[in-house]
Amino acid sequence: MTYRIKVPPRTLPVGEEQLVSGLEHWLIGLRSYRWSLIVGFVLLLLMGMGLWGLFWYEEQNASKAQELEREATLRLFTRPPTDSQKTANNLKEAIALYKRVLEEYPRTPTAPLVQFSLGNAYLQSNEVDSAIEAYQRFTSTYASNTSLLGLVYQKLGYAFLLKKDLDQAAKAYSSILDLPGAMNRDYALFEVARLEESRSKPDEALKHYQELMKTYPNSPLTGESAVRVKVIEAKKNPEPSPASTAPTTSAPSKPSKP
Repeated sequence: MTYRIKVPPRTLPVGEEQLVSGLEHWLIGLRSYRWSLIVGFVLLLLMGMGLWGLFWYEEQNASKAQELEREATLRLFTRPPTDSQKTANNLKEAIALYKRVLEEYPRTPTAPLVQFSLGNAYLQSNEVDSAIEAYQRFTSTYASNTSLLGLVYQKLGYAFLLKKDLDQAAKAYSSILDLPGAMNRDYALFEVARLEESRSKPDEALKHYQELMKTYPNSPLTGESAVRVKVIEAKKNPEPSPASTAPTTSAPSKPSKP
């Protein structure tokens, strides 16, 4: 008796979608979302162009601000020694150019320097109130610019001294002492000490003079600080005069009349 072995068919019937290759699946999906992809690509292109345009615009503004700053500074330091009227006109033009930079290009990298220079220009033209306003605007607007902030407070203190406002001057100089890494702390210590001395506070003055001598021994102000310390200490502990230390002798009494 023989048996017939059934051999399974070599191929199985499959659906049409299973015959589609992976590449064809991708192409079909691409066609299905082609409008979404086109819109996304256009948006990315527009964003890229917008960012490039913004960078280009900011670069143009920065370049224009630098040109105006250079022109203003040139006028500020051009002082014909024999023509005072020309010097005054140059100073006015420099102030106008500095103000133009701050009005038209306030967010450029040059703006902090221009704000500081504007205060200096006002100070040179004896417009002390305007100089103080310019310096205070710097401290409120560009406080993160630590490289210039110490110098701004120094100039602000000097401007207040010109107005005889010792309290505000001391406050400005003390602000320098609160700035970590300020390059002019020795100057601030000296000015604060002088102000305390002028306000009859010798102990506070001594403290600041001595801190300057200890912390900044190579400062050009150390020698003068040492002199002031000796003067203050001499006033606090006056040495007795030779006349006061000499023994007193009683004058001979006059003979009484008979």
